[in-house]
Amino acid sequence: MYWLDEVRARLWPLPAFAVALAVGLGIGLPAIDSTVDRHLPDSVSVILFSGGPDAARAVLQAISGSLITVTSLTFSLTVVTLQLASSQFSPRLLRTFASDRFVHGTLALFLAAFTFALTVLRSVRDGANGNTAFVPEISVTVALVMAIASVVGLVLFLAHLTREIRVETMMCRVHTETEETIDRVFPKDRPTRGVSPGAPPDSLPIKSRSSGFLTSVNEDALLQLAKDCHAVLRIDQGPGGSLVDGVPFATAWPIEPGATFTSEISEKLGHGTNAAVTTDFERTNTQDVAYGFRQLVDVAVRALSPGINDPTTAVHVMGHLSALLCRLAARNPGPKHLTDDDGRIRLVLTLPTLRELLDLAMNQPRHYGATDPAVANRLLELLDELTWCDPYGRNREAILDHLDRLNIAISAADYSSTERRSMLTRADAIQSRQAAPGTY
Repeated sequence: MYWLDEVRARLWPLPAFAVALAVGLGIGLPAIDSTVDRHLPDSVSVILFSGGPDAARAVLQAISGSLITVTSLTFSLTVVTLQLASSQFSPRLLRTFASDRFVHGTLALFLAAFTFALTVLRSVRDGANGNTAFVPEISVTVALVMAIASVVGLVLFLAHLTREIRVETMMCRVHTETEETIDRVFPKDRPTRGVSPGAPPDSLPIKSRSSGFLTSVNEDALLQLAKDCHAVLRIDQGPGGSLVDGVPFATAWPIEPGATFTSEISEKLGHGTNAAVTTDFERTNTQDVAYGFRQLVDVAVRALSPGINDPTTAVHVMGHLSALLCRLAARNPGPKHLTDDDGRIRLVLTLPTLRELLDLAMNQPRHYGATDPAVANRLLELLDELTWCDPYGRNREAILDHLDRLNIAISAADYSSTERRSMLTRADAIQSRQAAPGTY
């Protein structure tokens, strides 16, 4: 899955495939033309290109020349959009833009039409030097159709780009991707986790053999490794965590009390664990639930900076964060335990808890935005909404902790007495509901 996500996040694979396909079509279709053009019925010939060699060359040259210019314009606009997203919102949104399938498809169409027209051009012959005049009628007609499709594609691309650079659209895309990651990592039927086993003092630390962000974990390979080595394996860094070459990121200990690992088993555990995890210098949303939260919080913090001063965007971000947290409140986030056939825990994967994600969603927006009444009120609403979605109080301690921090920030902020009283009254109402879980 990781490699597929990497391909989707690159601009070149689909356009490169389209160019290769256009070259093949530009060679093969004129060969078909040379065989069938003379035998086509009039009802078909009337809709095909009917000009001579000079007209065909002029058309194909015009198509290829104009489309390479349009392609350059499209690339330029895409780069400008990426720069805008990086400077105005967050550099971590670049991956979202780079994986836009509409942009991939538009570039593929333009480059394919250019390549096809250029390839067909070589097969047009006039009657000079004893050659037999040849105009590939079907091929030139296909080039014309691709040129018209490219014009339509350019108009649609400009409309798409105009919509994509809106902050609401970007937040919606990140929200959707994060929901998909939540459903993948924390499905609805995920069982309630037990207590994670503690590592004994003489456990084996497993050092990372590469540096970067942990982007994905091969659970099946790690579970099989733990079984083969008669061990319990715990990955201490979750997806999105930073690994440093030579620094331990996992722990292993024998499944049987009192047993020890041989040097061969220790080496096998170290090699196998490193082989089962993927690192990169860029986080992805393949298995990293916190990455979407990080992107949204970055947008909120950037909007609250003095240079931008856009609290409305921060308020909208809080709405998306609240919806994602409420979705998680109905799941069982936290570490994942994988067992063997006897039901014994053999693999422990570190995954974020709701408290950790709530910390990520609340801490920086509260720090930078609590002086703005609209932002402070929306943070209170977030805690209120999360309270309603957690009727049995499983996250009561985390919610109350952030409520206390927010109360302190509100009390210290320069608000009017009416604004402060209104917010503190709302905070008291949230605290009252938390005191009687299951009654609302």
